[in-house]
Amino acid sequence: MAIIKTDVKQKTIEKQVSLKGVGLHTGKEVTITFCPAPANNGFSFKRVDLEGAPVIEADANYVTNTQRGTCLEKNGVIIQTSEHVLAALVGLDIDNAIIELNASEPPIMDGSSKFFVEAIEKAGVIEQDDFREEYVVSDVISYTDEESGSEIIVMPSKEYQITTMVDFGTKVLGTQNATLNHMSDFKADISDSRTFSFLHELEMLLENGLIKGGDLNNAIVYVDKELSPETMEKLKVAFNKDSIAIKQNGILDNLTLHHPNEAARHKLLDVIGDLSLVGTRIRGKVIANKPGHYINTQFAKKLSKIIKNERRNNVPQIDLNQEPLMDVMQIMDMLPHRQPFLLLDKVFELSDSHVIGMKNVTMNEEFFKGHFPGAPVMPGVLIVEAMAQTGGILVLSTVPDPENYLTFFMKIDKVKFKKKVVPGDTLIFKCDLITPIRRGICHMQGYAYANGQLCAEAELMAQISKVK
Repeated sequence: MAIIKTDVKQKTIEKQVSLKGVGLHTGKEVTITFCPAPANNGFSFKRVDLEGAPVIEADANYVTNTQRGTCLEKNGVIIQTSEHVLAALVGLDIDNAIIELNASEPPIMDGSSKFFVEAIEKAGVIEQDDFREEYVVSDVISYTDEESGSEIIVMPSKEYQITTMVDFGTKVLGTQNATLNHMSDFKADISDSRTFSFLHELEMLLENGLIKGGDLNNAIVYVDKELSPETMEKLKVAFNKDSIAIKQNGILDNLTLHHPNEAARHKLLDVIGDLSLVGTRIRGKVIANKPGHYINTQFAKKLSKIIKNERRNNVPQIDLNQEPLMDVMQIMDMLPHRQPFLLLDKVFELSDSHVIGMKNVTMNEEFFKGHFPGAPVMPGVLIVEAMAQTGGILVLSTVPDPENYLTFFMKIDKVKFKKKVVPGDTLIFKCDLITPIRRGICHMQGYAYANGQLCAEAELMAQISKVK
């Protein structure tokens, strides 16, 4: 498994766009507005109808209820049925968006993602400065719900692919499969697949007042039991229709299927929306057998936890005995630092967006003479400085005469120390660009690893300046 920084730029919406409709469960009119968001924001919902316009991030750890859609809750603020909106954003290759709502749930529209897709395309999509991250799957990860028999796995693949297999065990809707091999096909193949319900479920929801915004235009109703005259009358009232009938394919009338396997395609749409709650792009093939919001979001929570741990322990795989890209003499040709303040011994990798370097920490270091001589520990500020010198190689490699430049800190943020560094340790430094280098300014994420474990991390910003 690995989290990689790709060479693909992040994307957001070019301008705001709004839609109005009715909430499926509340029956209330609601306005949804898709807004541009800064890089690395991800997807977040903003309740503009509440004081302070609280924000709920689209994060699997905020999932509280999955009975009739994926419900997010943070500090008592709720977002219901988030999955269709999120699927539209992922399907259009968007990384960052703020979704404003003046109610607790988005409008159901026709029960699919189609109208959200059309609105976002109308608003336009633009590239941002920051690069996109992906979680590259190298081993099979699975989650099984023993009670329902549902299972989701993700396996290695060259791109994000999804297959759903559903089996409802009824005559009217038996086994169906759906596959999306390329996310670019989402709009044409998946986005118009509508939500569905069985008649026995619909009766229960209506009796309990749990589906106030439904009509025959936003949900496919599969008739899995005999339609009694009493039920027929209830449906007429609920849907405000003079007559209700069953079509030959076993669904209520006034609606024609967009696809023979529309149920399986809608389940695939739900998987896309629910797995967006992982918060990181996935490069792998997802196979979901009997998916539902509960197992989808449980799997998302599992993936999110794995990625979080991977991010903390994403130790570069470097053969320390190999010939380095730069030895200490070549480093001194580029960096102005000298002993005892040169804190970098070798550079092993250098690209347009990352650098990996190394330092052997010995008992002969000058700072050990005064920093706890009886129990020597490398000062944390020097670990950060060593990370910055590694990043200095990255930014200085962009100019033809690095020996004529100095590198200065502009900002240090989100510094964390995880493990002490002592004599005998081998430090590996990895710096990844957060934004492209512009005007000699380098904004990067730095990591320091001691003997295979993360010991420090920080966001660093530095600028090179020519020596006068």
